[in-house]
Amino acid sequence: MIPRDLLLVALSLFFWGIGEGMFAYFQPIYLQQWGADPLMIGGILGALGISMTVAQAPAGYLADRIGPRPVMWSSWILGTLAATTMALAGSLPLFVAGMLMYGLTSFVVAPMNTYLASARGSWSLERALTVPSAMFNLGMVIGPILGGLVAEASGIRHIYAISSGIFILSTVIVLFARREPSDAHNEVTAQRPNLLRNPRFLGLLGLIAMTTFALYIPQPLTPNFLQNQAGLSLKTIGQLGSVGSLGNTLVVLSLGSLKAPAGFLIGQILMGLFALIMWRGSSTTWFAVGYFFIGGFRLTRAMALAYARYFIRSTETGLAFGVIETANGIPIILAPLVAGVLYTAGPRLMYLVSLILIVCLVIANLALRRWQSYQRKIAVEAPSEHEITS
Repeated sequence: MIPRDLLLVALSLFFWGIGEGMFAYFQPIYLQQWGADPLMIGGILGALGISMTVAQAPAGYLADRIGPRPVMWSSWILGTLAATTMALAGSLPLFVAGMLMYGLTSFVVAPMNTYLASARGSWSLERALTVPSAMFNLGMVIGPILGGLVAEASGIRHIYAISSGIFILSTVIVLFARREPSDAHNEVTAQRPNLLRNPRFLGLLGLIAMTTFALYIPQPLTPNFLQNQAGLSLKTIGQLGSVGSLGNTLVVLSLGSLKAPAGFLIGQILMGLFALIMWRGSSTTWFAVGYFFIGGFRLTRAMALAYARYFIRSTETGLAFGVIETANGIPIILAPLVAGVLYTAGPRLMYLVSLILIVCLVIANLALRRWQSYQRKIAVEAPSEHEITS
């Protein structure tokens, strides 16, 4: 049975997913309606990536010092204020300011996942991190459908007012989460190296950053591609967003029990299928199939956190998760800029480039796992010092 506090966070994330899902897939289109071209949209989304990055490590460090719950709560409150700002914006600069404020709320990732790791009870770490994520994505199934209906009926702007009200409900729910228990794994991990002198963690960090860049390139401008090149309506784009969120939910729930290294790799393969289908697809049905596989992105990110925790001290969990999200944030800053350039040169190029990079990363991951397996085999078969000297 799901632990009480984990359930509260998951339920709160479900409603937050509805609210965010209502506008998330329409942000690039709304920016276009304000008069922004693809390069400007890429720049704005890159700035959004900066706002999503700057507070990650400090939030994780703060979660280790004062506890993750108050840091987590502050993100919910800030997100509600940001959605209200976007709803009331009467100009592009004010709307972008609301977007950047909303981007800051991503600092919740490290504190929230630190909280979930402590409050998971008898659940595995992989399951504790993926089930709440699945609930968020379940909300994101509903949100784009509602957002598409509202956008068609009265315009995209009205979406944000409704989202603000849903965010208030989500915030009330999460405020009932109790203080997290102490982490029972501290003694086990106390002898591991300090975070910034931990070569295994730092190596994984670089791999995570490269993977996020490859996987994220085609995502920011896909709604523009679907509207401008594929000729789809806002309602249909919202429905495709819901298909993507359904894929997120089913992928995370069905594969969330995998060991982190395997889940990390499978998520990349699924995103490779997304890039391939969007690159070669030409019908709404194929685009829907492609969007289903976008669930690989969230699976990869959740598994990256679970993967890293095997190498770190439990007392540094918040900081480690914050550093990982910072490393993720750098490619999220750069990828929209690259996507804008590729989209201008040829809208489908962003899918081809992403696919090539993903194939290279999957091959590198498979080679690394094979090498690690070989090293473990050598270690097991190697004669002991006593056997050598006897």
